Amino acid sequence: MFETEKIKEIIESAWENRESLKLPEVVDAINEVIEYLDKGELRVAEPFIDGWKVNEWVKKAVILYFPTRKMEVIEAGPFEFHDKIPLKKGYKELGVRVVPHAVARYGAFLAKDVIMMPSYVNIGAYVGEGTMVDTWATVGSCAQIGKGVHLSGGVGIGGVLEPVQASPVIIEDNCFIGSRCIIVEGIKVMKEAVLGANVVITASTKIIDVSGKEVVEYNGYVPERSVVIPGTIPKQFPAGTYNVPCALIIGKRKESTNLKTSLNDALREYNVSV
Repeated sequence: MFETEKIKEIIESAWENRESLKLPEVVDAINEVIEYLDKGELRVAEPFIDGWKVNEWVKKAVILYFPTRKMEVIEAGPFEFHDKIPLKKGYKELGVRVVPHAVARYGAFLAKDVIMMPSYVNIGAYVGEGTMVDTWATVGSCAQIGKGVHLSGGVGIGGVLEPVQASPVIIEDNCFIGSRCIIVEGIKVMKEAVLGANVVITASTKIIDVSGKEVVEYNGYVPERSVVIPGTIPKQFPAGTYNVPCALIIGKRKESTNLKTSLNDALREYNVSV
């Protein structure tokens, strides 16, 4: 049985006193946290009625896991790796499809019916049921990916460990993230949003809704069911005015149709490349 408060207390103490990482009971506590992350029974961040809560102590355990591990050779068929973190195993039992040469690290959770094309999922990440991680897509450390999400080819979902209070990237249920999109620095993409190809969103990216009569600007998150394309806006520099990237919300997915139809309609209606 996982004793949350006791384990949390050990982790918080070890965070303040790194010498305690030599103690077996501390190493055992850290290992237990990583095991429960791997099973999906703990999460770095979890949804609540009024938003998302970051479990900082779980993040601390992930960070502390590294100095407790030794480098070792990991062999998978003819392939050899040299790392501190073992590879995830047991995909058949989990009901996860993993296509060579997909790699997930131990401590990442993959729910039933996840499909990993040749791609990468890092420690601390959570990938929900039925999600597709397409070819060369990467899910960074501690990122939270919902159910029924499609991460298209070459998508980069950023990871975050430090600072521990920083929120990870969160992609909510049934989102479609188009080819070569980059989402980093704790951005939240709310449920059922559609991002067209090459949308890049960082903490400083302006997210601008241009679908109505007046401009509405968002910071740090993409609202539910938004259809988003890459854009540019002028910015004044000492050497002159130049265009810098932004993300443009050009419409909404319809609630009246099912998700698949809604997605196809959105892509056709707004001429969004994927």
